Amino acid sequence: MHSTSKCTERWPRRMASCIATAAYAAECCSHGDHFTGGIDLTEWAPLLKQGRFPDLPEGAIDPLGLDESNRLRKPVVMAVQGVCLTIGIELLLATDIRVAAANARFGQIEVKRGIFPAGGATVRLMQEVGWGNAMRYLLTGDEFAALEALRLGLVQEVVEPGKELTRAVEIAQTVAAQSPLGVQATLVSARLARTQGEVMALRRLLADLSSIMSSEDAAEGLESFRERRPGKFKGR
Repeated sequence: MHSTSKCTERWPRRMASCIATAAYAAECCSHGDHFTGGIDLTEWAPLLKQGRFPDLPEGAIDPLGLDESNRLRKPVVMAVQGVCLTIGIELLLATDIRVAAANARFGQIEVKRGIFPAGGATVRLMQEVGWGNAMRYLLTGDEFAALEALRLGLVQEVVEPGKELTRAVEIAQTVAAQSPLGVQATLVSARLARTQGEVMALRRLLADLSSIMSSEDAAEGLESFRERRPGKFKGR
């Protein structure tokens, strides 16, 4: 994703294509000194007035993950550096693990422009950092630094500038080395708890586990456990 300034109306199409090409885990980043300065309101305003986002190409996934039936099923690790405003934070919230450069600066500044975040921040930020912490920044539009993002739990690691992509790739490779069936089932269970509640997710735990116990990956997991070696998984 190339996004050193504003996200134009064409951005969701590029983003959807980018993260849909990964195998068992995906990594998302931007090139340049900054992640994004947010959407270009002059281009997006006509669409937002219609109550919609730009159309996605046929077969593309929803990069913001707002449509649960059309979001990426694989884990996504995101690397972010420099300025990361508005939709950049909402992209972070749609991913699973986030690495920030120490020079990263965040801001959900829509209230300063007469609107409010419509890409998921009003729902997901409080899930990640708690009500009070979320309102502290959603209602004021104040910017905050990488270490504050780490303290809040918005990002999971802060690294030296220039090393955020390397670290994100390392994490993605570690995830990809695990059982794809186990990783995907973990995501399904956790997301279900968020979207339909803990009771529903808890009810499905054993049923969903039993459905993969007869898989080749489960057999390999048991064998690797017995032999005390890393598993060699095939995703079936």
